[in-house]
Amino acid sequence: MHALTDTVWEFAIAGKIKFGDGAIDEIGYEAKRLGGTHALVVTDRGIVAAGLLNKVEEPLKKVGIKTFVFSDVQPDPSVDVAEACLEIARKEKPDIVVGFGGGSSVDIAKIVAMLMVHGGSVLDYADMPFGRGKKVSGKGLPLIAVPTTSGTGTEVSPAAILSIPDQKAKVGMSSNYLRPDVAIVDPLLAVTVPPGTTAATGMDALAHALESYTTRRYSDKPDPHGPENRPVYTGGTILTDTLAAKSIELVARFLRRAVNNGFDLEARRGMSIANLLAGMAFSNSGITAVHAIAYAVAGKYKTPHGVTVGMLLPYVMEYNASGGSERLAEVAKMMGERTEGLSLREAAEKAVLATKSLTRDIGIPQNLRVFGAKEEDIPELAKEAMKVKRLMLGNPKIMNEKSVEEILRKAL
Repeated sequence: MHALTDTVWEFAIAGKIKFGDGAIDEIGYEAKRLGGTHALVVTDRGIVAAGLLNKVEEPLKKVGIKTFVFSDVQPDPSVDVAEACLEIARKEKPDIVVGFGGGSSVDIAKIVAMLMVHGGSVLDYADMPFGRGKKVSGKGLPLIAVPTTSGTGTEVSPAAILSIPDQKAKVGMSSNYLRPDVAIVDPLLAVTVPPGTTAATGMDALAHALESYTTRRYSDKPDPHGPENRPVYTGGTILTDTLAAKSIELVARFLRRAVNNGFDLEARRGMSIANLLAGMAFSNSGITAVHAIAYAVAGKYKTPHGVTVGMLLPYVMEYNASGGSERLAEVAKMMGERTEGLSLREAAEKAVLATKSLTRDIGIPQNLRVFGAKEEDIPELAKEAMKVKRLMLGNPKIMNEKSVEEILRKAL
């Protein structure tokens, strides 16, 4: 684990977390506590088709809260979807927002809740170069996040990610003001999630935890709110390490079972808490090159985020294993591998092999060619990945375009 240091670090989470079977039944109480009378529910058509919408609407109606629904969220949603939801919200004038579904629905809910108070457009607040990089200056409408998948951790994170199809790129915004006021995590909502989605979101959770645990601590700017010239540190701390380590252990134990049998309630609980722990960890420590490269790949080939991350994770781990392997050696133990008598490098390789074995067992593609990638695409992908400087800076082994190309060629 990261040693106790003499630097100042902070830790932020959602305002309140409710976890457990049937926790969704308490959404009415929480919405009323936050002052809600008219709720926007942001979700997707799959949730509507599965008959799950009443799980949110009924408890809200019981306490007298009116609802209206935006159900056009798609996987890896575009800026246009967020703007369409915002347009409807500005007509209906809700006083509380509920994000219900996968990470995409919660991300749209976060953005709309903020823009309803602060005005402007999505791209005003999105990161440059595609957005204008305006800082969020305060809280948005009260926000409740109710995830139905176990992967993104967005119910406790400060970030929201959108795609810009014309640019073949993803854009994000991040602010502690985007963290939900309440995260309601009910494992029973995940039982009908299909095996493929369970596998993809589970690998995203594992990547978040593993990247959090291995991220490098660095500072690249002074703290504008702290003492003069005090640096802002990004990277793991003893607290994020503790959360990430438990998350890795739980994913290694339960993901195969959750994919194999969605009605295995112990496995669903295990994956729900693993995702929650990973979300709290990575949203405070930052993540690494796995996600930076995945953004580039998904932007070009329109691949699902969790599938892309899961496919790339072992290849980036293999690269990092040669740059000081103590952390990955610890990961191997968390994943149930025996490392007695092995060198650090050999133990780290065990973590790589354990991750690769997990991806095979749950049906994650094993190489980039499955996505339609070609050798000639690699320089462009490496260039795009290196633009995500914040994530590349946190990678435990130094990255440049050449090293990203090396990883991509192995993954091809």
